Order: sequence, then structure tokens, then C-alpha cells
Amino acid sequence: MKRVQRWLRGEGAQGLFLISPTLVFAVLLLAIPLIMVVALSFWTQDYLTLDRTFTTANYQTAWTEPMYQYLMARSLKISMFVTALTIFLAYPVAYFISFRVPPKRKAMWIFLITIPFWTSYLIRIFLWKVILGYNGVINGSLTGLGLIDQPLSFILYNQNAVVLTLAHAWVPFAILPIFVALEKVDRSLIEAAEDLGDSKLRRFLRVTLPLSMPGVIAATIIVFIPTIGDYVTPRLVGGPNGLMISNMIELQFKKANDAPLGSALAISAMAIVTFVSLIFIWLNRKYIRGPGA
Repeated sequence: MKRVQRWLRGEGAQGLFLISPTLVFAVLLLAIPLIMVVALSFWTQDYLTLDRTFTTANYQTAWTEPMYQYLMARSLKISMFVTALTIFLAYPVAYFISFRVPPKRKAMWIFLITIPFWTSYLIRIFLWKVILGYNGVINGSLTGLGLIDQPLSFILYNQNAVVLTLAHAWVPFAILPIFVALEKVDRSLIEAAEDLGDSKLRRFLRVTLPLSMPGVIAATIIVFIPTIGDYVTPRLVGGPNGLMISNMIELQFKKANDAPLGSALAISAMAIVTFVSLIFIWLNRKYIRGPGA
């Protein structure tokens, strides 16, 4: 009893009590649902009848059916394009805030970056439909200027619209980690490179960019993981040519009434995303430890 009382008074017990609400929350809302999805993926369903006999048929279908392979490949391609475009747009903004904005105004600029979060995600998607639509802002402006005779039909309901919409939605998430990494760059190293005769471009490529790569890789992970599982944006602006594997998972759970196959597709997508994310994490550790580590 004395040992128990001593342990209860110690820092270990206090720490356990502090994290216990979060631990219970994670187990109830993350671990248990995930375990249920994994178990469901090894069962079969015939309309409303669920057969709990263990089988790997769902995974065989998920990995061998050409349609699912195509959707998975398309999802990876769209997510990679979104990630690349997001980093391309976010890095100059983060660089400008870190190196050009006075320290007293940096907080205000970071605050301004969060303004898009004040509006609903669905509203932003619908606004992009208005902008890219057949009679939308872009087509109306180009037609009014006389640059085109007929509205452009290839800017909406395709993969390009999905990439553009997702990139716009996730740019703020990419700016923040890149900005943090740039803030940690030792300015004396840049000054030393300047004293040695390096141009601005060489200083950026040899000093700033390598030192900011942990932030770039972190932003890549932040954007890549959720975009590959997004199903709202492809549904609203993607059209038939912009649907992703998440839309097929939704279809299996709802209209097709085949939750086991949908679970197998979800677990397969999670496995692929986990593998790609581990590569990014390895690259991040490599940059943090430095060459030769």
C-alpha cells in the first residue's frame, strides 16, 4: 500500500492522470473504430447479411480489380500534384514573411493567413465552382474581353479543378511549417555565404533551401495525407474524370452496401499513404541529422 501511495504521489501518476482523458478519447474515437474497420475488411456482406467468416477476398479484389487500381493511381497522382503545387505556392509566402517582413508585423501576417479558415470548407469549394464554371468568373471575363468566343469547358469537372481547389484549401497549412523552418535558419550563415561571394540565388540554393527542407517535408506530409482521402472536393468539382479512391469507398459503404470491400479499400489506401509518409519522415530525419548521418 505504501508503494501504491508513493506512486500515486509521484510525477508518473500525475502525468498519467493528465493524459488519461486524451488517451480515452483516442481509444474510443480512433483505435476502436480502426480495429472495427480492419475486422470488417476480412468479412463479407450480402445486402443486409454480414458473414463473419474470415476471408481475404476483399483485399484480392481491392488489389487486382483494374478499376480500383486506376482510382488508387489517380488518387496518388492528384495528391502528389496538389502537394507540389501547394509547396510551390506556400514557400514564397513563407520566405517573404520570414525574410522581408519586419519582426513586429510577422504575427499580423500569420494572422492574415488564417483568414480563409473563417469560412466553411464547403463554401470555398462552391466558390471555386462559381469561378471555374461554364458561365463563371473566368469564362465571363475572357468572353467579355473578347479573348475567347465560347466558354472554356476544360477548367471544371476534371482533375485540374480538383488540384486547384485542394491546393487553395491547403496552402495555409503548408505556409506555417515552412515559415517556422525559415525562422530557424541562422542568418549568419547567409551573411558568411555573401562574404564568400555567393550570389543571392546561390545563397538560397546552398544555404536557405537546404536548411528549410525539414519544414518543406513537414508541409508535404501535412498536405499529402489528407488530400488523398478527400472525397468532398472530387465529388463537387471533379466530375467523373476527377473522382478518387475515397469516392469509391463512400460508394461501397452507401449505395453498393458492401462495407467489407469498402473497408478493404480504405485499409489499402491507408497502407499506401503510410508507406509514402514513412519515406517523407525518413527524408526529414536525414535533413535534420545532416549529411553522413
